Amino acid sequence: MLATTRTSTMEREMNEAAEGGYRFQGVMGGETAFGGSEVVAIMMRGADTAGRFAYRLLATNQTSTMQEEMTDAGSEGYDYRGQTVFSSLFGGDEVVVIMERDNDAPLVEFEYLLVATSQTSTLDRELNEAGQRGFEVVGVSVGDTAFGGEEVVVITRRATAR
Repeated sequence: MLATTRTSTMEREMNEAAEGGYRFQGVMGGETAFGGSEVVAIMMRGADTAGRFAYRLLATNQTSTMQEEMTDAGSEGYDYRGQTVFSSLFGGDEVVVIMERDNDAPLVEFEYLLVATSQTSTLDRELNEAGQRGFEVVGVSVGDTAFGGEEVVVITRRATAR
């Protein structure tokens, strides 16, 4: 188990754990008994996973920034693995996304589309449009965003041709 108040620290610790054969299993942000508001990640050791996986953590309170950063990571073979909403010391409420790359697998590039809204009818319409363009839902969370207040944030992806 890894827990920290800083996403940069979490990314470093996850990559160190991955070098030791651990693989990401789950994430949650919130208040912990000892650390206050933290991101908590669970890693599990596999038989043959040492050095196989690499991790990138992205954190922002702006949907457009997150979509751009996820697509950049996706072009390097990183795939979505989990997300949470986290109250950071410096950034307020942020959506934190964990991306994973399998260093032993052939490179697959991904494009990401984020849909954020407080209106269910808008969400339904935008997700249907995304689905028609080949995107599939990979994650969802609810939290305060910089401009929209309390919103549902849905992450979708599609593989891209190289």
